[in-house]
Amino acid sequence: MAITIFLFLLSFVTPVFLAKPTHHAHHPRFASHNYRDALAKSILYFEGQRSGKLPSSQRITWRKDSGLSDGKAMGVDLVGGYYDAGDNVKFGFPMAFTTTMLSWSVIEFGGLMKGELLNAKQAIGWATEYLLKATAHPDTIYVQVGDAGSDHSCWERPEDMDTPRSVYKIDKNTPGTEVAAETAAALAAASLVFRKCNPSYSKILIKRAIRVFAFADKYRGSYSNGLRKVVCPYYCSVSGYEDELLWGAAWLHRATKNPTYLNYIQRNGQTLGAAETDNTFGWDNKHVGARILLSKSFLVQKLQTLHDYKSHADNYICSLIPGTPASQAQYTPGGLLFKMDDSNMQYVTSTSFLLVTYAKYLTSARMVVKCGGVVITPKRLRNVAKKQVDYLLGDNPLKMSFMVGYGARYPQRIHHRGSSLPSVANHPAKIQCRDGFSVMNSQSPNPNVLVGAVVGGPDEHDRFPDERSDYEQSEPATYINAPLVGTLTYLAHSFGQL
Repeated sequence: MAITIFLFLLSFVTPVFLAKPTHHAHHPRFASHNYRDALAKSILYFEGQRSGKLPSSQRITWRKDSGLSDGKAMGVDLVGGYYDAGDNVKFGFPMAFTTTMLSWSVIEFGGLMKGELLNAKQAIGWATEYLLKATAHPDTIYVQVGDAGSDHSCWERPEDMDTPRSVYKIDKNTPGTEVAAETAAALAAASLVFRKCNPSYSKILIKRAIRVFAFADKYRGSYSNGLRKVVCPYYCSVSGYEDELLWGAAWLHRATKNPTYLNYIQRNGQTLGAAETDNTFGWDNKHVGARILLSKSFLVQKLQTLHDYKSHADNYICSLIPGTPASQAQYTPGGLLFKMDDSNMQYVTSTSFLLVTYAKYLTSARMVVKCGGVVITPKRLRNVAKKQVDYLLGDNPLKMSFMVGYGARYPQRIHHRGSSLPSVANHPAKIQCRDGFSVMNSQSPNPNVLVGAVVGGPDEHDRFPDERSDYEQSEPATYINAPLVGTLTYLAHSFGQL
């Protein structure tokens, strides 16, 4: 039933490729970037990451069907979903976070997206269809398809995969609270996206989210313990599962308005890390995201019992903004927020999204952030976010965009199997497991342009070698793009491009 409902929604999605800039007289400010074009491309990217049977509306046409027997090893249907990055494994943890962030982008800024809204909903729906399959059996979630070790020993197109499509699950005996609670968050957030345009589908999503969260909370245990050999070192959870429980409860509170979840947050918030001082937000650590999300209940909905989350959110902002007494964030000489060597751009896009979203909440409540004696306005938060996005799009020492297909200069040799190897259309014969490494190690540009893909980005000195083998800097990932969708929507609208 869910698939039928979702495909009905897809029938209304008109392929829209690269949006052209528009200019409105009432927006006199000059924008150095075409945010609308970047937005269109950032959403288009997800079509290049699709697994399963591709629809006739597929716009990245060098990709073909793949993983059509996924789940068969366990007698379940796990066809579909997304490959997380440049390999051919489907990891449920980052896929769920990607879904949550795409949904949050639409929830906050979808009203501004115009022609891209249907494309964004399509990207979300492609993920939720898979997550519904992965959670079809009570107290069980199928959290991974594909053996990462075997997959990484090959350099082959997803269409040619011949490595084991092993299936891994969590259940009562092998819990994985992080991925279970994140999956609940994703389903709950997506239910809000579809609530008006497809209420039947929305109800399916929220009903499943409630069940999955109950499982996550009842059978507590770390995903990285029970499935360590499978998920580590790729997606080990370092932050524990408490942040996901708070995050999941926050999304269920927002989606259902059921006082059960508000009571859960009030009762467990502190033990689940509501006041943690970390300032990292990504697929592993959700503390900051939960704080910002819950702050809306106080700022906008005037829910006094959650007033502490405004303070928790403010502490995060104060740790991030340069020039404040509590500022801890590091920036490259060129001005890019820098947190770590491996896929740093994911923190740039997630942080920028939180800044424009919190600015929206603060503006609604006519409030500011006070960091010691320094007052931070919503406008300041938006300016910081804009500077980060502008760096990503080309305002940097290298004068290059880190989004493939955007701007005059962008990465040519991204760490991505499908993009780097000849397409099935141009090379119908199978490319064997090891044969692709001659391409991977070459200096030739990728023949298939993965439009919209945002790579891991430069190092702490603003250097970017554009080497295919350098997965830390050259590999794109779904969770880099997902929060960027919301920020680009805001920027495109604010400069009159939407």
